[in-house]
Amino acid sequence: MTHRWGMAADLDKCTGCGACVTACHAENNIPIAGPVEAERGRAMHWMRIERYWEGEFPEVKLTFRPVLCQQCDDAPCEPVCPTYASHHTDEGLNAQVYNRCFGTRYCANACFYNVRFFNWFNPVWDKPLNLQLNPDVSVREAGVMEKCTFCVQKIKAAEIEENAGKPIRDGDIKPACVQTCTANALVFGDLNDPESAVSILSESPRGTKLLEDMGARPKITYLLRETWNESNRKG
Repeated sequence: MTHRWGMAADLDKCTGCGACVTACHAENNIPIAGPVEAERGRAMHWMRIERYWEGEFPEVKLTFRPVLCQQCDDAPCEPVCPTYASHHTDEGLNAQVYNRCFGTRYCANACFYNVRFFNWFNPVWDKPLNLQLNPDVSVREAGVMEKCTFCVQKIKAAEIEENAGKPIRDGDIKPACVQTCTANALVFGDLNDPESAVSILSESPRGTKLLEDMGARPKITYLLRETWNESNRKG
């Protein structure tokens, strides 16, 4: 059975701590832009925590939403790439082939989630930070687009063991953001497995998709806050 990887994010559990963002940087060798580049409006985060206010004044509450590549089934980033660097795998991932990419940024312009980033500099990790680099992930050079791929290196490592006879159980694969979330707000798994936790959560009445009306068919389900649901029912 071909896998179809997806994720669920429970907004009732997310505290906005940002541990997932830090873990994503460490796992995927993402360079830090720094204050000088930030002043130029440059950023390099494969995922971010969006903050927004919920409710009416004075009964308002700060809430959070983790945003990363939505791994869309009808991804707008893929058909615009002239070198097919951005493409769809048979497991539903929006893959990024760095050797094909030469930084046209068409994919970033087409992505309305703003989760693709242009690598504008060759990163330098001063000692001893160079020792923290993940050997399973390539260090990208300037001139390519990059983004989240659900930590595809972990997925491939599990699939190698699966081919050797060890089946993948639900919960065996945990991307860096899922592994680090202390609130267990993020759940990752195979959407083709009807008994997986992510499949069950994707069918929840609290489930919604980010910018669903755009028709990209994202594979990340956001579980709305219970308080939001209650206020809508009363309304």
